[in-house]
Amino acid sequence: METLLIPASLFAGGLLAVQAGANAQLSKATGSPFAATTLQLSVGTLALLVLALLTGTLTAIAALPQVPWWHAVGGVASAFYVVSTILLFPRLGAIVSVCLFIAGQMLASFALDVSGLAGGTPRLIDAPLAIGMLAILAGAAIIVKGQSGPQPHSVTGKAGWIALALLAGAVLPVQGVVNGLLRHDLGAPFVVGAVSFLVATFAMAVALLFSAIVLRAPAPTLKGLPAMPWWGWLGGFAGATYVTTVFTAIPVIGASAAVGLTVAGQQVASVFVDRHGWFRLPKREVSPLRLLGVVLLLAGVAIIKLL
Repeated sequence: METLLIPASLFAGGLLAVQAGANAQLSKATGSPFAATTLQLSVGTLALLVLALLTGTLTAIAALPQVPWWHAVGGVASAFYVVSTILLFPRLGAIVSVCLFIAGQMLASFALDVSGLAGGTPRLIDAPLAIGMLAILAGAAIIVKGQSGPQPHSVTGKAGWIALALLAGAVLPVQGVVNGLLRHDLGAPFVVGAVSFLVATFAMAVALLFSAIVLRAPAPTLKGLPAMPWWGWLGGFAGATYVTTVFTAIPVIGASAAVGLTVAGQQVASVFVDRHGWFRLPKREVSPLRLLGVVLLLAGVAIIKLL
């Protein structure tokens, strides 16, 4: 099981690059990132429900009223993360925001492993864990430094937005742990994923209404959907695979290793997306410094897991 979850986590992280490209097309087609994410999450929910039905585990949902309520609300983290990206990218810049998200993810996963809240035996802060964490954080910082294209905005005087970015990253491994608890309750991973996505869909729908009523954002439209490429719908499937893999992997290989692998997979896939301009995204040269950062990410995960 453990040997399968290591490459699975790396692959699931790579799918986040697919999700980003697909969601960009969906946002363009609907004219609203909130509407696009709501649709994407709805697709993921439907896909997971179908898988639960095909595997004969859909009946596990009947046990949901008996589980602690907070075991079922992990999906709120997905909506919080998406809303945070929408708020932070214009203020901190995409590159700095992503770096802070990674830092938040790794710091939270470190805390979960050390405390034992990730579902396993509490891990001592030994040399491999400390060195691996430092390598991952250094890799993320180097990726930011080596990123080509427009430079991020200055973050001076934006401590509140920086804190939000760290928190938005931190909720993702916490979501994995909460979903893992729900899996223990229900014993059906696809049902757990569907519940998580359904909660996230509802939370994003609330955010969509808030943006329309309070912020007076332009109403989304469905007119652009027919002209959207078919792969614009893949974001929901990619997200469903990511969420299901993470809450399955964390209790087995640890939060730091699972999250580090998904982050590394995302960055490896992003190198190819940027280099070749896949998913209709702009082509960007991949600098040697950025490649060094990706290597450090992978090395950090290997140190945490193998030493």
